[in-house]
Amino acid sequence: MSIIVPAPAKPTTTQPTADQENVSATLTVAGPATRVFAVLADPTTHAAIDGTGWVQEAADRAPLTEVGQIFRMDMYHAAHPDGDYQVVNQVRVLDPPRAIGWLTGQEKGDGRLEFGGWIWRYDLAPLGLSETEVTLTYDWSAVPQFIRDRGIQFPPFGPEHLTNSLLHLAELAVPTSPA
Repeated sequence: MSIIVPAPAKPTTTQPTADQENVSATLTVAGPATRVFAVLADPTTHAAIDGTGWVQEAADRAPLTEVGQIFRMDMYHAAHPDGDYQVVNQVRVLDPPRAIGWLTGQEKGDGRLEFGGWIWRYDLAPLGLSETEVTLTYDWSAVPQFIRDRGIQFPPFGPEHLTNSLLHLAELAVPTSPA
């Protein structure tokens, strides 16, 4: 029996500044890029990855396979007017096994999709066959002024939530050994 132990977690975060409209964190994961990418492309894992605790469950469970694909997530946030709510995501980056990213928005009452301009992106850099450097970036540089005028603070969470997400991803991406 062999046991694979994840590499020591050495996350680094970049704090947002007045002229910077994104925040990122990087972590070395003890797993091949193909495995890490597969976990990220599976919406059913996103609640387990999420470092904020807001993602509750995938409403759309199909793997992410193409740019433009829509997938929905059930969410909960105590400060949200409804508490429970649903977001709509649109895949914008899909370059297996190197990058995946999506815009987040909502479905309006008439069925139209409205995206807020913020994007979640994971960039994967293989470090040999069994390790991957993963950078998670939350970028809000394309958020239009009318959304900013609603009083939403960006980012709506501290940078430690990105690090927590990467640590959760690392746990899910560790290859399992046969018993």
